[in-house]
Order: sequence, then structure tokens, then C-alpha cells
Amino acid sequence: MVEKPDGIVLKRARDMEGRGWHRWVRRTLLGLLALLVVAALFNEFGQRPSSTTVTTADASLKVYSPTRVRGGLIWEARFTVRAVKEIKDARLVLSQGWLEGNTINTIEPSALGEGSRNGSLDLDLGHVPQGQRYEMYLQASTNPTNVGHRNVDVQLQDGDRLLLSVHREMTFLP
Repeated sequence: MVEKPDGIVLKRARDMEGRGWHRWVRRTLLGLLALLVVAALFNEFGQRPSSTTVTTADASLKVYSPTRVRGGLIWEARFTVRAVKEIKDARLVLSQGWLEGNTINTIEPSALGEGSRNGSLDLDLGHVPQGQRYEMYLQASTNPTNVGHRNVDVQLQDGDRLLLSVHREMTFLP
């Protein structure tokens, strides 16, 4: 029979005496991990898009984008403008929340012009005839250090005249 090495206490190392509580620590940690997986399955950590539509006598605007995104991932937003009446100089004004802590990869179709309107991104869409629709896609990625809540409001304007406004909030998770 082999002798035990020096410094080994058999009751503790072999018989696990005094370490019975360790199994509960392992079970608790595995349970917490399982809860995280279940929460992810129910989309508690973002990326699933939802839509918000606002309609007035002049036009309607539908914003289809996620309300929660995780840092480092790529996501997409779609803006659908429907002109009930002719919009001669359609402009989408995206609040700072769309840009702050995000990297805009592309906007398709490209706006006719871009500018800053009181710190917000002003996109010139041009003419939208009565009864027509205009769709614009924005692809972005969230910077990993961007954590918290931001207002991602959108305004539809005809020149300088406000037609409608959509209020949304986006949560950025680590």
C-alpha cells in the first residue's frame, strides 16, 4: 500500500470533511448561469426589434428597431415614411441618442444631404409624392463602452415644418 504524501490531511482531502457547503456554492453558481440563459432565451438582453408608428393628417412614420442592444453587436433600424399628402422637402431628424456611443455603418438609400440640427442628425430625403412611401435603413454597431438608456427620437419634417415626432428609448447593455 502506498503511503500518503507529507502535508496531506486525509479527512479533508479524501473524505471532504468540513467542505460539504462547497456543493451548495457550485449548485448556486450553476443555477445563476441557468437563469442567465433562460433570460437570454426570452430576449431580456436585446436585439429583437419592435415598431412604433405615428400617423397625422399629413404623413405617417414607422420606426422599426431594437429597444435593447448589446455592446459590440451590429443592429438595424428601418424608417418608413408614408405621405398622406405630398411632402416637398422630407427630412428625418434623428436625435443624438441614435449616434452617441454607436458607429453608423451605413444609411441606405443615402440621404440627399446631411446636416446638424441643434445637435441632431438632419437627413434630407427629398420629395415624397402623395400616396407614396419612402423607406430608409440604418445599420449600426454599438460600442462596448456604451451602457445605459438613451432617447432615440425621430422627427419627420417638411422643410422646417414639423409633421410628426416619434419618441423611443433604447437601452444599451454591456
